Parts: sequence; C-alpha cells; structure tokens
Amino acid sequence: MKTAIIGSGFIGRAWAITFARAGHEVRLWDKDADALPKALAFIEEMLPDLAANDLLGGSEPAEVKARIHIEADLAVALDDVDHVQENAPEQVELKRTLFADLDRLAPAKAVLASSTSAILPSAFMEHLPDRQRCLVCHPINPPYLVPAVEVCPSPWTSQEAMHKAADFMRSCGQSPLVMKREIDGFIMNRLQGALLEEAFRLVADDIANVEDIDIGLRDGLALRWSFMGPFETIDLNAPGGVRDYAERYQGIYANIFPSVQYRVDWAGPVMERIEAERSALLPRDKLGERQKWRDRQLMALRAHKRKAAKDIGK
Repeated sequence: MKTAIIGSGFIGRAWAITFARAGHEVRLWDKDADALPKALAFIEEMLPDLAANDLLGGSEPAEVKARIHIEADLAVALDDVDHVQENAPEQVELKRTLFADLDRLAPAKAVLASSTSAILPSAFMEHLPDRQRCLVCHPINPPYLVPAVEVCPSPWTSQEAMHKAADFMRSCGQSPLVMKREIDGFIMNRLQGALLEEAFRLVADDIANVEDIDIGLRDGLALRWSFMGPFETIDLNAPGGVRDYAERYQGIYANIFPSVQYRVDWAGPVMERIEAERSALLPRDKLGERQKWRDRQLMALRAHKRKAAKDIGK
C-alpha cells in the first residue's frame, strides 16, 4: 500500500518505521522542510537495533529505509495513497486547516487518520466534505515498539473507513482498539490517567515516595499487564473466573472509592517533591540517554513476547 505521513516529529518518524517495515511505501512530508533530514537520520539510527532484535519483519535496514521517501510537496506526497497519517501539533485550528487540505488533495479511496492523543475527531473533522473517511489512529509512542493503537471514529465516520483503518493497522503488526464512539481521552489515556491520578495522590498524601510507586508497577502489576489486560487478570485470579473475582473482591475497591474522590494538582506543590526525587534518580541531562535505554528495553520485551507467543502460545 502507498501511505503518506504528515509531520515527521517523534510520532511521524515512528509511524514511518512501522509502515515501511511492513512493506508499505511511505512518503514523509513536513511543513518544516528542515525536519525531514533529521527524521531520516533518526530512522537510520534505529533500524540496526530493530534488526538485531528481529523487529523488521525479516527485512534488512536498507530495505526498510528504501521504502521511505521525503516529499517536499504535499500534493505529491498524497498522490494515489491508500492511508494518510497526520501527526501535527495538538492544536485544533491547525488540524482543521490541515485536514481540509488533506481531504481536498488525497484520493477518495484514502483513509485520513490523525495521531492526536487528546483532541476529539469531531472537533476538527465536522467541516470536511468527505468526513466519513476521517478518524483517529492514536498510538502509544513509539508505535514500532508498542503495537496498541486506538481507532476512534467521529460521529460521521463510516464503518467502511473504520474497517479499512483497523485492517491496515493489523497489516503493520499493530493491535487496534476499535472504539464504538469518541470520548475524552479515548481508552488508553483514560486508563493511564486513572493510574496517574492515584500515583499523584499517594505522593501528595505522603503515603509513599516516587520510586516505591514505580517499583509497584515495574516489578509488580506491569509484569502481568505486559501480556494480559485487567479483565483477563481478574478472570485468572479467582477459582471461578471474573464473576467470582467480583463477588470476592469488589468490596475492597468499594471501600477505596470514597478516598479517591478528589484531585491533586499535578503542577502544584507535589511536583516539587516528584521532580526532586526523579532528578535524584535521573539527572535531567541524562533524559535523552535514558529514553534510548527505554526503547532498547522495549525492543527486548517485544522480541521476548513474540518468542513466548510462538513457544508458549498467546
């Protein structure tokens, strides 16, 4: 398939790897022409590590790179494409203007998808003549390492467009979450937000420090969550399955619920403590280095999960 990636920042360049390693042709366009060589340099740097972890779908780095083409002209980038992935900054008016151009220039067969993590599709797609083909495909960054992607419709998105987008994502090795309707935060940020809200409360109320909370996730819950979700977790955590779990343990969570009915301002006084504790563990000038470490850890985990699925079964 022919694809166009609009915007070459963190998300755009990650999508370029994802689409290209699946064998799709990628045209990479950015309003800032100077950003495109930087995106290619990043891609070139990442491909050997992905190959070393068998995460290029059997292709060589040079083969994947050869499928990615820089385009300076938006109309040329969109010519005869099947899927368009927009990755512009999170600004409603900017996306409204950009999607008007995409809707005007892209062929009728193309699905127009946004990577937005927070803006509802109805906020910038309502005015489009072919709005039925427009939707959100929101990844967890970087999508070439984390396969989950939210496929979220606007009120006008057709079922055909939803099916095409989900099938395309599957063809790229992604795991689509096909939503029935739009909602603030979509799915993943709502789940992540619930966890973060509680983490901030626990620090603000001096229940635990930052590292203790990270340990609880890193060396506790996340070990199970790396290969099964919360519903499967509780289904396996009681002799009779999910209903048995609810009957046994719902009271625990009912007792907790009243104590979580308030928000802590993330940018308020608690941030002084959180930032100080994180800075002691990781100096601010080492963030970039640690981000590369994170990505290599994700590569190793993705490779392990693939091998485990083959050896043990999904």
